[in-house]
Amino acid sequence: MTDLTILSKYASDALPSEPFRARHLIGGQWLDSADGATFERCSPAHGTCVTIAAKGGAADTDAAITAARAAFDQGDWAFSSGKDRATLLLRVADLIDRERVRIATAETLESGKPISQAMAEIEGAADLWRFAASLARTMHGESHNSLGPDMLGVVLKEPIGVVSIITPWNFPFLIVSQKLPFALAAGCTVVIKPSEMTPATTVILGELLIEAGLPFGVANIVLGYGDPVGTAMTTDPRVDMVTFTGSTGVGKAIVKAAGDTLKKVSLELGGKNPQVIFPDADLDSAIDAIVFGIYFNAGECCNSGSRIIVHEDIAEEVIARIVALSREVPFGDPLNPATKVGAIISPQHQAKIDAYVQAAAKAGAQVRLGGAAIAIPGLSGEFYQPTVISDVTANMPIARDEVFGPVLVVLTFKNLDDAVALTNDAAYGLSAGVWSENIHTCLEFARRAQAGTVWTNTWMDGFAEMPFGGVKESGQGRELGRYGLEEFLETKTVTMRIGRSRTPWIETKAI
Repeated sequence: MTDLTILSKYASDALPSEPFRARHLIGGQWLDSADGATFERCSPAHGTCVTIAAKGGAADTDAAITAARAAFDQGDWAFSSGKDRATLLLRVADLIDRERVRIATAETLESGKPISQAMAEIEGAADLWRFAASLARTMHGESHNSLGPDMLGVVLKEPIGVVSIITPWNFPFLIVSQKLPFALAAGCTVVIKPSEMTPATTVILGELLIEAGLPFGVANIVLGYGDPVGTAMTTDPRVDMVTFTGSTGVGKAIVKAAGDTLKKVSLELGGKNPQVIFPDADLDSAIDAIVFGIYFNAGECCNSGSRIIVHEDIAEEVIARIVALSREVPFGDPLNPATKVGAIISPQHQAKIDAYVQAAAKAGAQVRLGGAAIAIPGLSGEFYQPTVISDVTANMPIARDEVFGPVLVVLTFKNLDDAVALTNDAAYGLSAGVWSENIHTCLEFARRAQAGTVWTNTWMDGFAEMPFGGVKESGQGRELGRYGLEEFLETKTVTMRIGRSRTPWIETKAI
């Protein structure tokens, strides 16, 4: 471990003198739980309590859904103009910019991610609100005037209704911003449940929504656990749609639970995302992107480039260079602006990561770097070493399952067909990457890879204009882009006769 780049505890005044107090937002009011229950969130890096939150129950969830249903059925927001919705979304974006340091600090304390990364994510989130505002003003249906001389058809796009938004702990503010502004742009009302491990930033967003002037009841927040809060948000017949980001297992459970009421479900789930490196690749760029792709957010990322598929002729060179660069990645206190990789979200998750690594080693894989926890001087939290594992076979669990940690596995291939087969030999299909200076290789791979996103000679570049989502067990539906708005819209056909030429079905007999 001495040859890794480890940053000790950072001298900072960002640790709060007292925990953040988080309450539910229901019908425009900040409320404690009906039964008074609370729960605590401790910093995974520092071990101190940073948030005390209201712990929602069935009564709180029912009240939030009631408020959202009433606000939608009243129609003021659903039938408001695109201009008015856009104006409010732009106001929220400006408030996010104003509160960027506060939001980023809260996210770092609760999630363990580096403060520099959190700051960039909050900036990106504000951009999503601005892009959603542009969609609110340009949303439209279509008309058909070719149905005959006395017929006119109009296709309307209308908000789907009440939406349950359930978000994860790894990107709590960014992911709620991939959903909420698009739902609001469409004219929906919502109930939001953030992860119990990262509730603070969603509560801060609720404060900003109220300050921006969002009508009461349009956006409601219930804090707490999947059972009972998430379960009620998924099964209640007054909810028209559920959008969820998280594990594939929970996503499958949501689909089953929502089936009884046939509500729409949009899912962004797990990934076991490959980067394929051909011999003619620009290795300097590829190695840097591979290291970024696996250690970004400590690998706790659905888009993590957690497996590389490298041509056998260059495999040893690529592995050696990845190991060397991995040693230079700064792991440590997430409050330190120089830190690139912070804490693992919980002791339980750290144990899960390590179990995958130890099982792979026992099965014959070679741990080329890392493979154990890190002790950060001055901190008591959960940290895991940068880990690189070679001699992995495609049937090993570590090559097929989403480990969700800073653990990279290496497989090799002989030719393009082999690389595509390894890429697609997975239950997931979220993203994939290809590195080659031959554009024909890149395009053929992009066409054949079973993934919602394919990056060529880059990794994890994202834009508000480009849709995001997966195939197979990585989910259904899309976020971002115009497709992200369409998820929250229903299509209504209006067929109008504008003349009096309709032929009677039954001829009236003359008297």
